[in-house]
Amino acid sequence: MSDRNPSDPKHRAIPARRLSRLASLGGLATRVAGGMVAEGVRQLSQGNLPKPADLLLTPGNARRVADTLATMRGAAMKVGQLLSMDAGDLLPPELSQILARLRAGGHAMPMLQLAAILEQHWGKGWEAQFRQFGFTPIAAASIGQVHRAVDNNGQVLAIKVQYPGVRQSIDADVDNVATLLRVSGLLPKQLDIHSLLEEAKIQLHAEADYRLEADHARAYGQRLALQPRFRVPSIIDGLSNGDVLTMSFEAGEPIETLARMPALQRNQAAADLLSLCFRELFDWGSVQTDPNFANYLYDAHSDQLVLLDFGAVRYYRPEVREAYRALFNAAILQDAAAMGEAARAIGYFRADVPAEHQAAVLQLFTLACEPLRQHGSYDFAATDLAQRIRAAGTRLSMRQGYWHTPPVDALFLHRKLAGLYLLFARLRVQLDVQALFSEFRSPA
Repeated sequence: MSDRNPSDPKHRAIPARRLSRLASLGGLATRVAGGMVAEGVRQLSQGNLPKPADLLLTPGNARRVADTLATMRGAAMKVGQLLSMDAGDLLPPELSQILARLRAGGHAMPMLQLAAILEQHWGKGWEAQFRQFGFTPIAAASIGQVHRAVDNNGQVLAIKVQYPGVRQSIDADVDNVATLLRVSGLLPKQLDIHSLLEEAKIQLHAEADYRLEADHARAYGQRLALQPRFRVPSIIDGLSNGDVLTMSFEAGEPIETLARMPALQRNQAAADLLSLCFRELFDWGSVQTDPNFANYLYDAHSDQLVLLDFGAVRYYRPEVREAYRALFNAAILQDAAAMGEAARAIGYFRADVPAEHQAAVLQLFTLACEPLRQHGSYDFAATDLAQRIRAAGTRLSMRQGYWHTPPVDALFLHRKLAGLYLLFARLRVQLDVQALFSEFRSPA
């Protein structure tokens, strides 16, 4: 079996008990306050009179917040990821930059902690089931980390092991992180994120149930069985439970490596991914909403896209799916009234949202649908669409009295679409989005 030095600084024991996790957040508050004092002294010595926000949003404090959440993992890290919006239409850009650090990865469990967890689930002598087991994780996320192994039959496996204490600490972690961000001033006082936090708890409990993720993986595997462009790992039932998920290991390179491929392959992969997203929403009513690029691999040998993670699958009610179909149709026709009706059906406008704010939101929707409105190929490499969406969202969020959160289902779907936009820009894709949507313009 392969080994790993537990003294590696990237390997830190994950706090498993609620008190130790709360202590981590309490220690963070103290360190942030200390950073504010140090920055205040520095600026005063230079003759400046800094604002409290300037003291809080320093690079040092950004590092302290991100590093603490990354060490805690679990819900604490996931809340940071959920609040870090690619579209930039919910949070101040300074906070988005702080929380975006969490996407770069965090700390892995030391070997002894990992071995103890596997013994708990598989029993003593679990190593005898494997010809080889890699203790160094090949991937790590907010809920668990993945290891490569070879069983005694020679099958290569990917084994996802959940961090200890994640499930038990979800509700408390979400509340504690939200309180920390609120008290520290990192969240605007007028922003009501209660519904988002409650939904984050529901989503995290679902993601922490690896049996549910296994069910999602099987469902996607069945739906895509006749689609040769996609490959889904198979589940190994005998080595899987609610905290350990064992799958076939699927070969491939990070999806970004497609950037080195000819335009034909890049554009085809993008078309496959966007068509899959449309199919998820309009045909299946279940969407894998995590926009992380690490959820995809590209296998150049088979010219296939590998789908890896199914923990963030969300179900969309028929009326919401049809409202999005109507929204996209109206965007193509540039029918503002129909777009407004669709947005209301999605649940985007509360009764107290002024008409001028509704109009501004519809302008943002129109901007986001720019690739869909264009006849012919849209050049994602040549556009600054992501920056324009972020700027428009920030301007809207800064308007007096605007602060409110969008419907949670919409928030997750928009994150998925924003992630695809960013990926297509990275891959320098040219794609006829309107033509791809034409298959879904009417109910099946």
